[in-house]
Amino acid sequence: MPKKVMLAPPENVMVQADNLVKIYKSSDVEVMALQGLDLTVERGELMGIVGASGSGKSTLLNMLGGLDRPSAGSLFVDGKDMLKFTEADFIEYKRKTVGFVWQNNARNLIPYLSAQQNVEMPLLLSGFSGRKQRASELLDMVGLSHRKNSRLDQMSGGEQQRVAIAIALSNNPKLLLADEPTGSVDTATAKLILDVFRDLNKVMGVTIIIVTHDTKLSAQIDRVVSIRDGKTSSELVRKSSVMKSFGQLTEEAAEAGHEELAVLDRAGRLQIPKDYLEELGIKGGDKVRVELEDGRICIYPRM
Repeated sequence: MPKKVMLAPPENVMVQADNLVKIYKSSDVEVMALQGLDLTVERGELMGIVGASGSGKSTLLNMLGGLDRPSAGSLFVDGKDMLKFTEADFIEYKRKTVGFVWQNNARNLIPYLSAQQNVEMPLLLSGFSGRKQRASELLDMVGLSHRKNSRLDQMSGGEQQRVAIAIALSNNPKLLLADEPTGSVDTATAKLILDVFRDLNKVMGVTIIIVTHDTKLSAQIDRVVSIRDGKTSSELVRKSSVMKSFGQLTEEAAEAGHEELAVLDRAGRLQIPKDYLEELGIKGGDKVRVELEDGRICIYPRM
């Protein structure tokens, strides 16, 4: 059988994952962190990814950030096939395509340097000329011009996170990834940080993906993808009138003007919420009846 050729996505698509699989192996155990995930992110989009601990969202972010390699499936970012990347390709990708904001500021920041010096550091390492002016511009973008000479240990958690965002923008990335960027700040500061991401998305046109467990934060984003058991299971999409659907985020979605939609993968598979199955007395692995009735697909437990 001829090998299937993976075609690059259209120009307007920044990220396209098809049937994406990630398997971690040790001497005794194999763990499948992603089990056929599908995802499309358009250029210039600001979107969120949510999911329980262990759902695979951090694994996905690491692969998008060039920190980990997919095991199988297809993953294109900025038109490039990441399954074909060499080590040199990954280095180039991290230098020119992607920026990363970590939940743990220690991975972004040097505490005994000023905000200005922190932002200048990656510019210095990359040999960027005019780094002082560029660092000042980036700090202005995140609203910290007045704090550029302050050391990190003199700044609040929210201010430190904005410095981290400025650092992530230092290579002028096409894709900006943020892993729980509001995980260690209060609600008011979280809203301020999200406003920074919104402004950057609008002004710079950079594609932004935010991983978060904060449902209040995700409710303020126009499109939110939910990952369950290593697969894309549903999306929250902002709309003017809300129709309630399934899932843990339904109540928050209603409050924010979102509709939650289940995601049918390219093989025609659909993840059904556990609560729904339990209500019908259906367990994983059970056989069920699937019938088409009056334009609806209905699922019944086998009697």
